[in-house]
Amino acid sequence: MSSNNDPVAIPMIERNLNDLPGMDTSGPKTLTGEAVLSFHNISYRETVQSGFPFRKKTWVIERLSNISGIMKPGLNAIMGPQDGSRSLLLDVLAARKDPRGLSGDILINGKPRPANFQCTSGYVPQNDMVMRTVTVRENVEFSAALRIPTYVTRHEKRNRISEVLELLHLDGESNVKPRSKELRKRTSIAMELVAEHPILFLDDPTMDLDLRTTTDVISVLRRMSMRGRTIIFSINQPPYSIFRFFDSLTLVASGKVMFHGPAQEALEYFTSAGYNYDSHNNPADFFLDIINGGFSAILDTEEDGHEDDKYKELSGRQHQVTENLSNMYTQSSLYSEMRTQLVSLLEKQNAERSPALEDVTCVTPFWHQLWWIICRSFNNVQGFSWDTAIQAFFTIVLAVVLGTILCTLRNTCTEVQNRAGLLFSLTVFQVITSISAGELFVIDTDRFLHEHTSGYYSVSSYFLGKLLAELVPRRLLPSITFTVIVFFIAGIITDAKGFFTMLFTIMMLAYSTSSLPLCMGAGENATAVSTLLVTIYFVFMLVFSGLEIYSGSLIPGLSLIQYVNIPHYGFTALLHNEFLGQNFCPEHKTAEVSSCQNYVM
Repeated sequence: MSSNNDPVAIPMIERNLNDLPGMDTSGPKTLTGEAVLSFHNISYRETVQSGFPFRKKTWVIERLSNISGIMKPGLNAIMGPQDGSRSLLLDVLAARKDPRGLSGDILINGKPRPANFQCTSGYVPQNDMVMRTVTVRENVEFSAALRIPTYVTRHEKRNRISEVLELLHLDGESNVKPRSKELRKRTSIAMELVAEHPILFLDDPTMDLDLRTTTDVISVLRRMSMRGRTIIFSINQPPYSIFRFFDSLTLVASGKVMFHGPAQEALEYFTSAGYNYDSHNNPADFFLDIINGGFSAILDTEEDGHEDDKYKELSGRQHQVTENLSNMYTQSSLYSEMRTQLVSLLEKQNAERSPALEDVTCVTPFWHQLWWIICRSFNNVQGFSWDTAIQAFFTIVLAVVLGTILCTLRNTCTEVQNRAGLLFSLTVFQVITSISAGELFVIDTDRFLHEHTSGYYSVSSYFLGKLLAELVPRRLLPSITFTVIVFFIAGIITDAKGFFTMLFTIMMLAYSTSSLPLCMGAGENATAVSTLLVTIYFVFMLVFSGLEIYSGSLIPGLSLIQYVNIPHYGFTALLHNEFLGQNFCPEHKTAEVSSCQNYVM
């Protein structure tokens, strides 16, 4: 963080532009130019459904209405009340919303926004997506490894990472895990800056931060904007010490623009329209008070009357105030000047009709993505060392207890049922520990959507990497540990062939049962529903399989269930491996032959 105690004084670091991230001119593919984002008459509509299934009502809500503007290199702030308009406008400009609801044109340097714009621009979400179980440097290294082309050498990447960490004052905390809100926010920004994109979007980057941290964040963004970056961010009621550094200001409310132009001209714009400004008031608070209906165009709220009635009246007129402010802006000279610039950009776009960039999503190959996903997943597992240790402890204790209970097994006919019960207990353990496999991808849904959309990796590399690095070790180690302890204590199969056959069967059973919750949870937002359905299925199938231990045959009328019973296949394979070829009922023990007919294979 900045060492300056005065929140108003924001220090600037003077450096050669060729030494800064994103400004290197040594290679033809390095981003060196400035990016101007313009949007022309954009509107955004959302389709809303409500009601019971098969009787749902559908209607369309216009969230943004006929918005135009220009965002140039510098600090471009989007402000407004907390009605969702400012974040929605930011997401629409950043191509983070469903394009089916969008109408109008969004151009980059007068050219159509490329199809891979999400991958060629930075985006810092409101809820930080950094991984808290790995260090700050490891988070930034992951972003650099997957978002910087492979032709860039490791030395150049390390230098870029170190430079970004120093710029954000993270060099002294690079080996610390980002637990605090302030550290996570700066880490999120570092992960975007290291990619060297000319445009950076930030959704409320100062939310829940104290003034000192807010000053530090805006200071970094200010320095980046002075080097040619186009910084576009939404923010809520910044103090004047922060507001005075904004280059452009866009005020939005109820999906409409109240003001768009140079930030330092906003105060004169509203005061010239008849709004009284107190010199002790914060300009940002003054603007939001106007938009929220705190003032009317004629300031007739000074009339005598009860305070309660006054505030009810102001609340009722808020929509009317928004309409008046929007109409006032469209009739202003600022709007006319902005429209003149937009017309020239739009004519240039119509003349060229060519995309700015090719439709390429990821800059690194599949195997490179897979390797880094596996490495980060392993680091993530190490971050839960206590959880892993507790899981291993209970697995060992349960295995020792179960093996000790059945350690007196003998090769007699009367012990066959106990052996089958032991195999069934092993089947139950594999099923129960596999139900939670569906949470493997659910807990990282938001992070995956952000990183995949930003061009970190493809879906296939992420899925395979998570399976190899997290699902396989988490299912493999407990299963092998539990099985080895139980069967060595109980003394079942002693030959190598039978032992490894049993382990292979256990692995197939574990991964087959894990596949069902993964399948049920795919694309399902309500994870509790899929978990409940999977639990009900396995409980019923385990009961069905357990009946074979006592009855020795399937219940009439339910025999077809065995074909959709995952535990049944694993249990049957274990029985086959354990009992086939063994003679538990010697002919000279005729007293036991009658009780063995249900266990003869």
